Amino acid sequence: MSERVAGRALPLRVLPVTALAGATRALGGGGGRHLIERHARVYRRTWLVLASGVAEPLFYLFSIGIGIGKLVGSVKVGGATVPYTTFVAPALLATSSMNGAIFDSTFNVFFRLKYAKLYDAVLATPMRSGDVALGEIGWALIRGALYACAFLVVMLAMGLLRSPWSAAALPAALLTGFAFAAAGMAATTFMRSWQDFEYVTLVSVPLFLFSATFYPLSVYPRAVQILVQCTPLYQAVALMRGLVLGAGGPALLWHVAYLLIMGAAGLYVAGRRVSRLLLT
Repeated sequence: MSERVAGRALPLRVLPVTALAGATRALGGGGGRHLIERHARVYRRTWLVLASGVAEPLFYLFSIGIGIGKLVGSVKVGGATVPYTTFVAPALLATSSMNGAIFDSTFNVFFRLKYAKLYDAVLATPMRSGDVALGEIGWALIRGALYACAFLVVMLAMGLLRSPWSAAALPAALLTGFAFAAAGMAATTFMRSWQDFEYVTLVSVPLFLFSATFYPLSVYPRAVQILVQCTPLYQAVALMRGLVLGAGGPALLWHVAYLLIMGAAGLYVAGRRVSRLLLT
């Protein structure tokens, strides 16, 4: 059996592949790689910006993990007791993935959108708004991967990777970056001035402080625990902490699904909003 598509007869078994390709093209084709290449060429001249992004989470690890860790001692996680530095390190990895993704997909995207008018030039080419969203988020993931690799190397040198599941911490960091970069870019398309970025700080700082980053979830009252468990950074912290401490299992799939849905929704909204802002 066959069906005619664009004047040609295609076997029915080909149709699902054709439909998937059509859905991908609706969001954006492969043009996003050109935007990534453009950013890589620009940042080649300002490599110190990338280096500072690697250094910041390491300073957090040394100051909080090692310094305060000497005072705190050990922390109970589930049925095990681990050193405080081991407890806080994967949470700082998740936090650095969030911060890198958010700031790259908000401040930088806003400047390119409102002032540099980069996307107006991009859309004058065969690239589409979906390519812009994919390119920006893809670049944020590349930067996040560099930061995460450096952080994991330091954790390995300090003996903080306690399980073979720790090898999955890098993909988990990329997933975290994808979720927050997509959400950040979607939010940026609604911002009208630099003053609106106060809302970014208003959201990111409480997430950093109250997502079980520095102490177990059990210290909160039950009502606050439920609220924390609904936040996106907690999903990333719980996922990475479970992987690094060897507590992998089906429960981690919920965290993965949460971040995937968040990233997909943000990517969709970002593509639609860029199209509305620049093509109408």
